[in-house]
Amino acid sequence: MKKIFAIIVCICAVTAQAQKMGNEALRKLQMAEFAIANLYVDSVDENRLVEEAIIKMLAQLDPHSTYNNAEEVKKMNEPLQGNFEGIGVQFQMIEDTLLVVQPVSNGPSEKVGILAGDRIIAVNDSAIAGVKMSTEDIMSRLRGEKGSEVKLTIVRRGVNEPLFFTVKRDKIPILSLDAAYMIQPRTGYIRINRFGATTAEEFLKALKELQKKGMKDLILDLQGNGGGYLNAAIDLANEFLQQKDLIVYTEGRAARRSNFHAKGNGKFKDGRLVVLVDEYSASASEIVTGAIQDWDRGVVVGRRTFGKGLVQRPIDLPDGSMIRLTIARYYTPSGRCIQKPYDKTANPDGTLSGENNLEKYNQELIDRFNHGELMHADSIHFPDSLKYQTKKLARTVYGGGGIMPDFFVPIDTTQYTDYHRNIVAKGVVIKTTMKFIESHRKELQSKYKKFETFNDKFEISDEILANMQTLAEQEKIKFDEKQYRKSLPLIKTQLKALIARDLWDMNEYFQIMNTTDSSVLQALKVLNEGAYEKVVRL
Repeated sequence: MKKIFAIIVCICAVTAQAQKMGNEALRKLQMAEFAIANLYVDSVDENRLVEEAIIKMLAQLDPHSTYNNAEEVKKMNEPLQGNFEGIGVQFQMIEDTLLVVQPVSNGPSEKVGILAGDRIIAVNDSAIAGVKMSTEDIMSRLRGEKGSEVKLTIVRRGVNEPLFFTVKRDKIPILSLDAAYMIQPRTGYIRINRFGATTAEEFLKALKELQKKGMKDLILDLQGNGGGYLNAAIDLANEFLQQKDLIVYTEGRAARRSNFHAKGNGKFKDGRLVVLVDEYSASASEIVTGAIQDWDRGVVVGRRTFGKGLVQRPIDLPDGSMIRLTIARYYTPSGRCIQKPYDKTANPDGTLSGENNLEKYNQELIDRFNHGELMHADSIHFPDSLKYQTKKLARTVYGGGGIMPDFFVPIDTTQYTDYHRNIVAKGVVIKTTMKFIESHRKELQSKYKKFETFNDKFEISDEILANMQTLAEQEKIKFDEKQYRKSLPLIKTQLKALIARDLWDMNEYFQIMNTTDSSVLQALKVLNEGAYEKVVRL
C-alpha cells in the first residue's frame, strides 16, 4: 500500500513539473509513460516503449520523417560519409562461400596479398563457408575499427593448402561515381550513384580528366540515384550554373526561406549538358536536375523522377539513435515544389492538406507502371495550377510530382521475359560469370591487358551460355526457348559487362551496359541530331 501511495505521489510530481512546462500534450505523454513503467501488471522495456511511441508519432507526419536506432544510424551514414572501416574487398556470395571479386586498390587486403578469386572460408577461426551464415553476419565479422586486426583463412585456386592472412582494418572509401569515360569523341559520360560527402570532389576530378581528353559535351547520368546530402547537390549544380543563379531554396513553417546560389566558379558552365533521370531519381538528384532545367542550362532525358521535395533535419538522440524530421520543402529556381502528394490533397503552392495515405504513397511507382506512364508520355497529366516557366526561355515545366524530362524515354520491355527475370533474381547470371572467371582468370588477364581490346574482341561463347542454362536448371528454372531467344541479346550484354566489372571495375561495366541503355542512346541522339538546340535554342 505504501509503495502504491509513493508511485501516486511520483505521478503527481511529474504532472506538476509538466504543468510548469506549459504543454498539455507533453504532460499527457509523460504521465502515460510513467504510469505504464511503474503501474503496469508486468515488467516493460521502457526504451522500446519510447521508441515505438516516437515511430508512431512520426508516422502521422509524412513518409520521410523517420526514426533510426543507433546501429541503423551507423549503417545509414556509411555510404554518404564516403567511407567505412573494414578489410577492403568487393565480394560476392557464391554457393555459401565469400568470393573476393576485387580487393580495393591499395587497401588492407591487397597489401597483404589477397587476390581476386580468393575464397574466404573462416574469420578469426570461425567458419563462414558452408554454414548458411547471412551476408550481414559475415560483414559484421569482417568490419571493425581502424587499426584492429582480423585473421582470414583463404582457399585459392591452384593452391592445395589453405592460406592464412592477418589483415589490419582501415578506412575504406565508398565512391559516389560509378563511371566516367568518353562515350564518343567530344562527349563525356559521368554516372553518379549517390550524393555523399565526396561526390563533388570525385565529380570535379573526373570532369578534369575528361576535359583533358577533349570533352566538350557531357551526359550526366542520375538514373537510380536516390539522393543524399543537400550540400553535395548544391556543389554539383554549381559546376554548371552562372554566378548568382539560384540553385534551390528551402522553406517551412518554422524554417525561414534559405536561398542557395551558384558561386560562378564552376568548371562546366558552357558545354552542352544532358541529364539522365528515371523514376528512381530522387531528392538531391531532383535538385540538380530541376536547377539545370529551370535555367535552360541543359536538357533532361528519361522518365519522370520520384518526386521527393522534403528536407529532413537529423536530430541526434542521447543513445546514438536519430530522428530525421521534415522541417521544410525545397523549391526549384522557378518556384516549383516537386514533392508528390502523400495525402488527399496537393495544393498549388506545393503544400499538402488532408489525411495521410502512406500506403498509397508507397505504391505510387507501381501505380505509374499500371497506368502506363512508364511506357507512354501522354499518360502523364499535370493540372494548370502546377504550371511554371523556366528562367531564361520561359518554357513550361510542372511541379507537384517529380521532374518531367524534356525527352521522354519509355522503359524498354522488348528483351525482358520471365525466364530472364528468374535467372537474374536467383543469381544465375552472376554465378555464371564468377565460375567462368574463376576458371579463366589468368587466360583473360593475359589475353586482354586493356579493356578496349576486351570490349572489341571478347564475345560470350555458346559454352558460357550452356553453363548458364545448367545453373538455371539447378535452380529449378524451367527453360523456355522462345523467351530465351528474346532475352539473349540482353543476357549476353549483362554477362560481358559483369565479366568486365570483375576484371576491371564498374567504369568498364557501364561502358558495356550503356550500349543497350535506351536513355543513354537517346541522349546521344539528342546531341548528334540537332534536337538539343531546338529545346534550349543556343
